[in-house]
Formats: sequence, structure tokens, C-alpha cells
Amino acid sequence: MKIVVSGGGTGGHIYPALALIKEIKKLNSEAEFLYIGTKKGLESKLVPREGIPFQAITITGFRRKISVENVKTVLRFVKGVSDCKKMIKSFKADVVIGTGGYVAGPVVYAAAKLGIPTIIHEQNSVPGLTNKFLSRYVDKVAISFEQSRSYFPEKKVILTGNPRASEVLNQDARKGRGSVGLNEKEKAVLIVGGSRGAKPINDAFLSSLKEAGKRNYQFLYVTGEVHYDKVMEEVKKVGSPENIIIKPFIHNMPEVLAGMDLVVARAGATTLAEITALGLPSILIPSPYVTNNHQEKNARALEKNGACIVRLENELTSQLLLKDIDTVLLDNSCFTAMKKASKELGMPHAAEDLFNVCKTLVPR
Repeated sequence: MKIVVSGGGTGGHIYPALALIKEIKKLNSEAEFLYIGTKKGLESKLVPREGIPFQAITITGFRRKISVENVKTVLRFVKGVSDCKKMIKSFKADVVIGTGGYVAGPVVYAAAKLGIPTIIHEQNSVPGLTNKFLSRYVDKVAISFEQSRSYFPEKKVILTGNPRASEVLNQDARKGRGSVGLNEKEKAVLIVGGSRGAKPINDAFLSSLKEAGKRNYQFLYVTGEVHYDKVMEEVKKVGSPENIIIKPFIHNMPEVLAGMDLVVARAGATTLAEITALGLPSILIPSPYVTNNHQEKNARALEKNGACIVRLENELTSQLLLKDIDTVLLDNSCFTAMKKASKELGMPHAAEDLFNVCKTLVPR
């Protein structure tokens, strides 16, 4: 089977695509892939690094206000569709999958116009503009949250979950803990604000360092490389508590996550897919700076089922953060209930399910 994949702009679109490709390779060693992205996007670095054939087109996203740039975007879209048709024909694609971001627009649209089976995958509870547009033309729409079903043509929708969930399964939790210096005996909470960190989360935790150092559980605190030096200065002032391990970035996150008992994080779709696949309780602080406030809506979906505590950024304080962590880790009934609720929401076989959708669309 020859599969074209496209998705770009942010890791939230790219990492699920890469996870899907890895899983399909395990299931079908003869599968071939072509990834179409942009030269300036993050995908131009991440995809070739994984040894996946990569080709680029030039495309930009629409601006929400009336602008001359939108006219240029339309022209780039038309040119992008033409370029994609040539790439897809040359590759002899059997199926084309888009995981979001404006680059997926011309790629998936071109495939649909060529009569090639098409699928889009939506990671968030509120879909982006590209997937809303493409849903009219594709054969199937794979979703990660039941809440997003109403945005798409009902007959096309299938709930698969996020392929990224598959990557955290079967990880060595003991090895994950050891890689960051955590011991095996005590419970551990991961506090992370994304690859670049999140200042409000950093500020709240920094203010609680002295009290956190007295707890009988461990903290793994990922600051983001931008904030690391400043954070370390503050930590030294309170004597560098032994139960708090601080890292600027974690490169083996799936492995480390497998060894955690609680996660404090933003509410990006990839993060939620990973923690529910593992059945981890969480304290979610949604970013208010994302389109359609989709992170809060993602988080509320988990909160509704008792799998997490949601704290908005404007209500977050050091006292409240530490209190919430205590509530989950020190109250065994709460901890057990949240783990169960999280596990029930997990879709750990998302990548395999999405591949099965591909197989139903491709003639034997």
C-alpha cells in the first residue's frame, strides 16, 4: 500500500502523523510513504529525521480578517493543488491522509479530485478550518473526541482516537523513571508546559517550591529550555529540594510518561491522548492562546468523565496547584477513581484503527 500523509504547522498535527506511519510500518512492512509538507514548517525537520520521504509545497493559511494576503493564499492553494496532483500521481498513491494544518488542504483536496481515497484526522474537540473545509470532499473523517462529531458529515465520521496514544504503550516505566533520576518507590508527578514551557505554570510552581520540598512524593519539573536558567536560580534560593528534579526538556517523553502517577500540563490533543492511553490522572491548565479555545474544550471532555482537574490560567495559584496535587496523590480513593476514568477514555489502538479505515477504502 502506498500512502501519502500530510500535516504541518505544529507538533499537534505532525506527531500523530509520524506515530501513524510508525504503527503502519509495524503492521505492514511493505507499506510505502510520502509526506507532503512545507519547507518552512516544523515537519520539514521532523519528517526527514525519521527517514520518511518528504516533498514540499508552498502554501499559507487564511487570515481571519479580510486581507490582500488571503488573495495570495488562494493563488498559492491553486498552485499547491496542481503541484500535489503531480506528486500524488508520480508516487501512485493508494490513499491520502491529512492530519490538519493548512498544508493538508491542497494535498487532500488534490487527492479527492483525482478520485483517490482520502481520510482526514482531527485531533481536537473543536476542528480547525482546514479539516472543516476538507470534510466535504474526503471519504472518511477520523476523530479523537466524540464532541467533534457534530462538526462533520455524520456518515463519514469514525471515532479512532489519536495515533500518538499508541506510542506510549509498552514502554518501560522503570527505565523511564531512571532516565530522569526518579526513584521507584515514591509516587511521581510530572509538571510540564510544552516544549517551550509555560510561564504561568512555571510561576505557580516556583512559588510553591519550599512547600513542595516537604512532600513525600516526587516532582519532575520540565521548564522548557527558554525558562530553565531562571528557574534554576530560584531553586537554588530554596536549597534545591531533593524530591524535585528539574529538566529543560525531555526527549524520551513516552517512556517517562509511562513511569508517572500524575501529570500537570496544558491540554493539547497529543498530551491528552497519551495520558488517557496510560490511564493517568491529570491537572490540566489549558492555554488560552489557541484557536477557538480548543484546549479548554479538550480538557472539559476529560473533566466531565472525572479523569482530570481543570484549572484556568487566570485562577492558577501556587497554593491551589499544590492543593490539587495533594488531593490526587494523597487521597487514594480519588487517585484510583481518576485513573479508572482516564483509562476508560483512552484509545490506545488509534493508529491501528486508522490503518484499518485505510484498508477499507483501498481496493484489494
